[in-house]
Amino acid sequence: MATNLSSLSEAEFGPFAEEVDVHRGLADVLSWASTKPKSEVHPQIVAEVIAQDEYTHDVIVPYRNVFLVYDTT
Repeated sequence: MATNLSSLSEAEFGPFAEEVDVHRGLADVLSWASTKPKSEVHPQIVAEVIAQDEYTHDVIVPYRNVFLVYDTT
Protein backbone atom coordinates (compact mmCIF):
# COMPACT_ATOMS: atom_id res chain seq x y z
CA MET A 1 0.00 0.00 0.00
CA ALA A 2 1.42 3.35 -1.05
CA THR A 3 1.79 5.91 1.71
CA ASN A 4 1.82 9.62 0.95
CA LEU A 5 4.74 11.04 2.94
CA SER A 6 5.15 13.88 0.46
CA SER A 7 3.70 17.34 0.09
CA LEU A 8 1.54 16.11 -2.82
CA SER A 9 -2.18 16.57 -2.42
CA GLU A 10 -4.29 13.41 -2.40
CA ALA A 11 -5.46 14.30 -5.93
CA GLU A 12 -1.83 14.45 -7.12
CA PHE A 13 -0.79 11.38 -5.13
CA GLY A 14 -3.69 9.16 -6.23
CA PRO A 15 -2.36 8.34 -9.72
CA PHE A 16 1.05 7.39 -8.27
CA ALA A 17 -0.57 5.18 -5.64
CA GLU A 18 -2.65 3.37 -8.26
CA GLU A 19 0.46 2.50 -10.24
CA VAL A 20 2.68 1.36 -7.37
CA ASP A 21 0.13 -0.41 -5.15
CA VAL A 22 0.60 -3.57 -7.21
CA HIS A 23 4.33 -3.75 -6.46
CA ARG A 24 5.00 -6.60 -4.02
CA GLY A 25 8.77 -6.76 -4.38
CA LEU A 26 11.77 -5.18 -6.01
CA ALA A 27 11.37 -7.41 -9.08
CA ASP A 28 7.90 -5.89 -9.61
CA VAL A 29 9.36 -2.37 -9.35
CA LEU A 30 12.12 -3.08 -11.86
CA SER A 31 9.77 -4.81 -14.29
CA TRP A 32 7.23 -1.96 -14.07
CA ALA A 33 9.90 0.75 -14.45
CA SER A 34 11.43 -0.94 -17.50
CA THR A 35 8.10 -0.56 -19.34
CA LYS A 36 7.91 3.19 -18.75
CA PRO A 37 9.10 5.77 -21.29
CA LYS A 38 12.61 7.13 -20.73
CA SER A 39 11.04 10.55 -20.17
CA GLU A 40 9.35 9.20 -17.01
CA VAL A 41 11.96 6.82 -15.57
CA HIS A 42 15.72 7.24 -15.88
CA PRO A 43 17.26 4.34 -17.84
CA GLN A 44 19.27 3.38 -14.74
CA ILE A 45 15.90 2.93 -12.90
CA VAL A 46 17.33 2.69 -9.37
CA ALA A 47 19.01 5.94 -8.40
CA GLU A 48 20.33 4.77 -5.06
CA VAL A 49 20.11 2.03 -2.44
CA ILE A 50 20.54 3.21 1.14
CA ALA A 51 21.28 0.59 3.79
CA GLN A 52 19.30 1.22 6.97
CA ASP A 53 20.79 -1.84 8.70
CA GLU A 54 21.99 -5.26 7.60
CA TYR A 55 18.45 -6.34 6.64
CA THR A 56 16.64 -3.19 5.52
CA HIS A 57 17.38 -0.98 2.52
CA ASP A 58 15.61 1.98 0.94
CA VAL A 59 15.53 1.80 -2.86
CA ILE A 60 15.06 5.17 -4.59
CA VAL A 61 13.46 5.29 -8.04
CA PRO A 62 13.09 8.67 -9.83
CA TYR A 63 9.70 8.70 -11.56
CA ARG A 64 8.28 11.69 -13.41
CA ASN A 65 8.71 14.65 -11.05
CA VAL A 66 9.03 12.67 -7.79
CA PHE A 67 11.25 10.08 -6.13
CA LEU A 68 9.60 6.81 -5.16
CA VAL A 69 11.19 5.23 -2.08
CA TYR A 70 10.71 1.53 -1.45
CA ASP A 71 11.51 0.11 1.98
CA THR A 72 12.89 -3.39 1.35
CA THR A 73 14.05 -6.19 3.61
